[in-house]
Amino acid sequence: MSLLLDQNLSPRLVQSLADVFPGCVHVRDLGLASADDSAVWDYAKANGHVIVSKDSDFHQMSFVHGPPPKVIWVRLGNSPTVQIETLLRTRAAEIAAFIADPTDAFLVLG
Repeated sequence: MSLLLDQNLSPRLVQSLADVFPGCVHVRDLGLASADDSAVWDYAKANGHVIVSKDSDFHQMSFVHGPPPKVIWVRLGNSPTVQIETLLRTRAAEIAAFIADPTDAFLVLG
């Protein structure tokens, strides 16, 4: 499973996190930058991605629909991209364990 970064996260994260999260993609690169949450959800589900977002709507969708896809909710508010990158890097082992656990559906980072 690879990470699918939502539109509320910088597309620059794809390149800066490539060494830690290979295969990471951004919705903009998939033509989904203006897609609604349901379309992003469906794409992630169909293509084996874990959604990473600052959007609380994915939190709700995760509880209503369950996985797949899994969801990582970044709770940092208005933060610079480097702070989000640092968070994802420092929590990479936890993210990997979350992805590997078939019973986990939702992870909050902040």
